[in-house]
Amino acid sequence: MKHLNIKIFGRVQGVFFRANAAKKADELGITGFARNEPDGSLYIEAEGEEENLKKFLSWCQKGPPFARVEKITSEYSSNLTNYPDFSAKI
Repeated sequence: MKHLNIKIFGRVQGVFFRANAAKKADELGITGFARNEPDGSLYIEAEGEEENLKKFLSWCQKGPPFARVEKITSEYSSNLTNYPDFSAKI
């Protein structure tokens, strides 16, 4: 199990990115959350098996149909929070 912090920049708010990220995370057995940031970016914390996190990160680089991802940063960690599920926070 690994922990992954992701920050996504571009047109990522108001395009159902959080809801779609939650759906994708559920498909991959990933827990954590997605949250809109005041600067217009999206912040995600995700935990799961490394291979599934890689698939999730790959999906985040494109996002849902109306998103336009311009830049993405990510950092893996072994410090787990042990989220019970994946949620789309306000």
